[in-house]
Amino acid sequence: MVTLPGAAWAQADYPSRPVKIVVPFPAGGTSDLMGRLIADVLGRELKQAFVVENKGGAGGAIGTEQVARAQADGYTLLLSGIGSNAIIHGFTPKPSYDSNSDFVHISQLAAGPNVLVVNPAFSAKTFQEFIAWVKAHPGKFDYGQVNASSGHVTTEYLKQVAGLDMVGIPYKGGAPALNDVLAGQIPGMFTNQDAVLPHVKAGKLRALAVTSIERNPLYPDVPTVAESGYPGFSAVSWTGLSAPKGTPAAVVAKLEAAMVKGFSDPAARVKLEASGFVVVASRSADYSRFVQKEISRWEQVVQKAGIKLN
Repeated sequence: MVTLPGAAWAQADYPSRPVKIVVPFPAGGTSDLMGRLIADVLGRELKQAFVVENKGGAGGAIGTEQVARAQADGYTLLLSGIGSNAIIHGFTPKPSYDSNSDFVHISQLAAGPNVLVVNPAFSAKTFQEFIAWVKAHPGKFDYGQVNASSGHVTTEYLKQVAGLDMVGIPYKGGAPALNDVLAGQIPGMFTNQDAVLPHVKAGKLRALAVTSIERNPLYPDVPTVAESGYPGFSAVSWTGLSAPKGTPAAVVAKLEAAMVKGFSDPAARVKLEASGFVVVASRSADYSRFVQKEISRWEQVVQKAGIKLN
């Protein structure tokens, strides 16, 4: 009989005790929902408890750093995402962790576009009319801006590629900004597709464009920015599962396989797809390359725009 080293036995038996998934944002939001969906799926696939711990603060940096410094044994995982694992690297000072070198990225769960919405009273009925109006009225379009959010950097990205002069009105959160668009206090903003879907369906907001490369299934009649004159334009919010660098390859492979298999089940996808997210459930190598590209993209946008953390 061959005796395997203790570490190899532990990896083969993984997970032999509950696993913690750190969601670096407060409970109740979209990130929290995604973390709990992952916990449910992995719990079913790997026959062990996966427990969500919310560790909010500093735009996700506090919880993310906690995982970066955790023991790399597969028992502390991270709900990674665009803000805390890509956009944040464009700021000065940079975070105390590096999303490329401090983590192994296991699987991208989902992606969803930002949507440009305007109050129905605003004159532009299409994205092309919006661009024409802003160019004809430089400095006159006020948009809701939540500092350093995906909607904020998406707007800055569009301003840069389209040469637009628009004015950001700062808000502490997406909800109050959206409420002012609904009330007509400001004409529009970019924000996450799940937040505005009910209002677009009810006719309380007009969706002019989505920021994914392909049209979103829940916004089938809304064109993409890419197809509307700006080829290659892509700015999606994304979420996935990551672990501290040095987590054993066998553990990463087991988690990756469980994510891919678990989220191939339509029942596991329904909540995300009902909110306009596209379920990805990618392989580790693909997610790692994706994160690296996103860091490079948003570093350039943030630095050119001069965005500072509040």
